[in-house]
Amino acid sequence: MNIDIDVSARETTPTWLAYAAPAFTVLAALAVGGLAMLVIDINPIDAYSFMFVETLTSRLGQEQTLIAAVPLVLAGLAVYLPLKAGLFNIGAEGQLVFGALAGTWVGLNVSLPGPLLVTVMFLAGGIAGGALAVIPAWLRAKYDINEIITSLLLSFVALQILSYMVRGPMKGDSGNFPQTARFSDAATIPVLPAFDRVHAGLLVALVLVAVTYVLMTRTRLGFEITFIGSNDEAATQAGMSKYKVYLLVFVLGGAFAGIGGISEVAGVQGRLRAGFEPGYGFTAIPIALLGRNSAVKVLLASLFFALLFTGGTNMEIFLGIPAALVEVVQALIILFLITGEFFKSYRIDFSIGEDPAPTPAERARGDA
Repeated sequence: MNIDIDVSARETTPTWLAYAAPAFTVLAALAVGGLAMLVIDINPIDAYSFMFVETLTSRLGQEQTLIAAVPLVLAGLAVYLPLKAGLFNIGAEGQLVFGALAGTWVGLNVSLPGPLLVTVMFLAGGIAGGALAVIPAWLRAKYDINEIITSLLLSFVALQILSYMVRGPMKGDSGNFPQTARFSDAATIPVLPAFDRVHAGLLVALVLVAVTYVLMTRTRLGFEITFIGSNDEAATQAGMSKYKVYLLVFVLGGAFAGIGGISEVAGVQGRLRAGFEPGYGFTAIPIALLGRNSAVKVLLASLFFALLFTGGTNMEIFLGIPAALVEVVQALIILFLITGEFFKSYRIDFSIGEDPAPTPAERARGDA
């Protein structure tokens, strides 16, 4: 019996599959994670109730989810924009760190009224993130050097610069702890009036989502970005500049990530530490893949991942589930979601047939 497997690209994705795939893959991931919980005598229903229901129905859980979503949205946009042009920005983590570093320096060394100082901090973070992103963009546009490698390696460079600055020139009066001084009230992002903890970085993230949506759907530049991402050779023949587009999407993406970095430090942590490696830049990769069709979908994917992180913390606190198991469940959901995206883009056909009859020469060899 022969089993033939044929993988072919779908011309169009059925509507039912587009909506069913994410739901089914999340449920499958939760089922697999539930088996691991049963092994250590934890009721999966109780665990997932804390992860999702309690988080979504409590005010604290809702606010913590929105706070976690701010840097995820901005880092997601940082990966989404280059992805639309056919590029992979794997260095959003470094751009986020660079933005946090530049914004922190401004917050600690510039004297301005509160709202103006926070605005300058956002600008500094965006400029720093964009400056780091321009390097892989220029290398790709000018010399066709793989942007995946260069952007990723620059993330490690950014982390080392952060470690040096926080342990050296920017170290605060906090003993031997490698961290800056605490931000003043003027350098702290204010809390939104309708909330107890959610800072104004959420409004910045929503505005940038709207700007990105308009850019990609209502402007000629957005059309060029999408066209180059789908067929760069045809775009070049049509007179479009890959050089301009590559630089633009990477610089804008890096700026968004940099703003996300300073929003996390000035809105949540209150000071910059040497161990500031939130991982949002790497989580932004599956977020951008899930939301690659629209900036609004990037926003929704970011909210979902923020819910996973916040709900995972609730599982640890209230049920005593090991942090490693929580991370496994989160990783399974990410892996299954990416697998679901594969099935939305490709069709897999199976065919079963009987083994072909042996030829006379094969029968003769068998008899011998």
